[in-house]
Amino acid sequence: MTPNIPEIVEEVRQKFERYEQALIDKDVEVLDDTFWNSPLTIRLALHENGFGFDEIHAHRVRRPPGPGIKLERVRLDILTLGRDYATVNLIFKMRGRGDALARQSQTWVRFPELGWKVVSAHVSVTEQAPAY
Repeated sequence: MTPNIPEIVEEVRQKFERYEQALIDKDVEVLDDTFWNSPLTIRLALHENGFGFDEIHAHRVRRPPGPGIKLERVRLDILTLGRDYATVNLIFKMRGRGDALARQSQTWVRFPELGWKVVSAHVSVTEQAPAY
């Protein structure tokens, strides 16, 4: 499992950026397409615990459109292992929270018949800026 093959990192980066734009646009079709349509998919976020694709989709439909909580990116790390597995971790400043930082992580898998899909995701807020 070779880490960070440049073209694989770029594939995942493009998928991640597509997802981020879909959050802003409230493009539910793209948001749904990003996640593995399975009862095993998990997305834990600030105002949601989505266990399974159906729960995640239901939250997406209820979510209001708009820029959401992300004000400014602080750090983005993409790690790919081989050609079919990746993690994406983002640290960002939250809108309306002063210096509070938030964290977002995603686990991506490339399925032979589906392409890249998020199988697990998490968003959380820190109470103070962590040392890193």
